[in-house]
Amino acid sequence: MRAYKDLQEFIETLEKKGELLRIKEEVSVELEITEITDRIVKRKGPALLFEKVKENKLPVATNLFGSEDRICLALGVNSLDELSQRIMQFLEIRPGEGIIHKLRLIPRLLQAKNFFPKMVDRAPCQEVVLQGKDVDLFKLPVLKCWPDDGGRYITLPCVITKDPETGVRNVGMYRMQVFERNKTGMHWQMHKVAAKHYLKAERQGKRLPVAVALGPDPAVIYSATAPLPEDVDEFMLAGFLRGKPVELVKCLTVPLEVPANSQIVLEGYVEPYERRTEGPFGDHTGFYTEPEPFPVFTVQAITMRKDAIYPATIVGKPPQEDAYLGKATERMFLPLIKMILPEIVDINLPVEGVFHNFAFVSIDKRYPGHAYKVAHAIWSLGQLMFTKFVCVFDKHVNVHDLSEVIFYLGANVDPARDIQIVKGPVDHLDHAVSTVGFGGKVCIDATTKLKEEGYTRSWPKEISMSPQVKAKIDKLWQKIKLDSLLEDYHQRRKRV
Repeated sequence: MRAYKDLQEFIETLEKKGELLRIKEEVSVELEITEITDRIVKRKGPALLFEKVKENKLPVATNLFGSEDRICLALGVNSLDELSQRIMQFLEIRPGEGIIHKLRLIPRLLQAKNFFPKMVDRAPCQEVVLQGKDVDLFKLPVLKCWPDDGGRYITLPCVITKDPETGVRNVGMYRMQVFERNKTGMHWQMHKVAAKHYLKAERQGKRLPVAVALGPDPAVIYSATAPLPEDVDEFMLAGFLRGKPVELVKCLTVPLEVPANSQIVLEGYVEPYERRTEGPFGDHTGFYTEPEPFPVFTVQAITMRKDAIYPATIVGKPPQEDAYLGKATERMFLPLIKMILPEIVDINLPVEGVFHNFAFVSIDKRYPGHAYKVAHAIWSLGQLMFTKFVCVFDKHVNVHDLSEVIFYLGANVDPARDIQIVKGPVDHLDHAVSTVGFGGKVCIDATTKLKEEGYTRSWPKEISMSPQVKAKIDKLWQKIKLDSLLEDYHQRRKRV
């Protein structure tokens, strides 16, 4: 575990590890920062700190989480699989225990005393306070990312709301288009928790208080992206990841709390029934999302640190930085998925599928129709309901090896028998469906077929070498140094 004091400490750590590049040439927030970042991400490069921004004095940080090494540094682990191990150890999952017992263990994740947020009276994020006419979002280095974007967008905000009926807090990440000096769009898609909070406030005829934290510590930024149950506080998840409570301070103008170590905080409200056309925006799907009416956030105060750094992320055609945030979620939540579906061996949400188009799942198959049971169960689990293609494989298949995945899809699937098409909720950003948020989904059963599933032939045996021969060749391989000879061969090929 690693509890960074603030984003500055994380950036210092990245620099010491050789994971940060400072850009000292002047660049513009209009497209130029995006183009540089996009090229760096595609080449698996470091985090970037733009020190000389044409339109603003604040430096801009991008690609902070854009590699497995950096997301591991951010979350204080040596590998993404360690996230799974930490959760499994804490849950003390033991074979043979019933599902009810396992479900009762879940709250333990977020009830240890070190996970609860801690209130403080003073905070770096309130060293500078701007209110009234001094509020001007255009004085922040907010990026215009792609040529056809509808304007400049805040892309890495931790948006804080509370349920107006229960008071339960939510921290989510939703893009915010800057409309005016003190107004932004709030891209609360229909399935999001903050959208539910807003609709409840709207039915009561009340404005919804909102606070936006820009650049808290990396565990909080990650937690804002995590698909947690509605009644679980993201600040508690951040505390679990940090091994130390998140320090919060009361906002100055709204009844909300924000991370005290944030770089910048926007305080304000969303009025009931106020909508404004938002978009287009070049999104993580690789396409522009079309303009739609969304709620309007009115900013009544901006507070910030004296040494504030503006954090941003770029989304677009994968791979992008969000790929590594998504992979962290995949690994972290796998043990919880296994608690509900113990037959699952592993799961891969491939980056190329932007995390909601494909799920490759390996299972310990035991009965006819098992693959379909797993697919329908996956569609019932939170944001996994958006998955368009659930492809199910036998337990020995490495679902992270796309060569294996494609091989077994081709070898084990009869399209006339092994494909099931259903309808249900899909991602709001999915442009392929005819109706926003609703469309088709597919389960592909690539497992070994049973006679009860209509397979009347004898399933063939897979080709594999005998263990005795493999062991003998392993020794011979080392003796004649074939690895070295192969390396020399490939080096000669490169020179030709």
